[in-house]
Amino acid sequence: MTGAAAAVILSPMRPLLILSAFAAAFAPTVPTSAAPEFLLPTEAEAARPPARLAPLAADSVWTPRFEAAADDLAAALRSRDETRWAPMLGGQWLSAGHRARVRAMLADHDSPFGEALWGRAMPHRAIFGWSAPASLSADERAAIEAGPEAEALVCWSSRGEGVWPVTASEADNRPGSPHACARITYSIREEKPMWRAFIEQGHGVPAKTTAERNPA
Repeated sequence: MTGAAAAVILSPMRPLLILSAFAAAFAPTVPTSAAPEFLLPTEAEAARPPARLAPLAADSVWTPRFEAAADDLAAALRSRDETRWAPMLGGQWLSAGHRARVRAMLADHDSPFGEALWGRAMPHRAIFGWSAPASLSADERAAIEAGPEAEALVCWSSRGEGVWPVTASEADNRPGSPHACARITYSIREEKPMWRAFIEQGHGVPAKTTAERNPA
């Protein structure tokens, strides 16, 4: 990891490490038929703005765990060896369709991963969680930090450090994205710590330049 990339992680903002957070950001919409029926009319709930990402705090116990996982994942993806990266993305639980999409992204030099991991320069890297609401007490923040499960978003870019995603929805690796990202879920519930990576792939209109994020 470069010194410049490490500066991205050194931030006074401490993220929330909640297992379902990133999954919810990418989860498909629940069919309306599955929604409960109410006799009284209800007002539509106002759309909430997407939760913003924040670099993992350097002193978080989770930071070295995610850094090590990110290093292993990057090496496996860079090798393009499916026997190395597939187990990290779910192994036998990785669907054939998703496996094929990842394989195609890694083979495409113009994809976000092609640009980020196989560029001439060493890619910059940043690891993100969620910005913790100011309403959380110190005890609540400590409980989250001490939990047995956590989730983070790791991104790589060859374009410098001002192009990181601001929300999870911007980390979907759509064509033209200035960064390549993977979501990593981590568990220390069992005797042997375990983690799994997820690579989303956006479609449609190529991504515009991501809002700039000033390094900490």
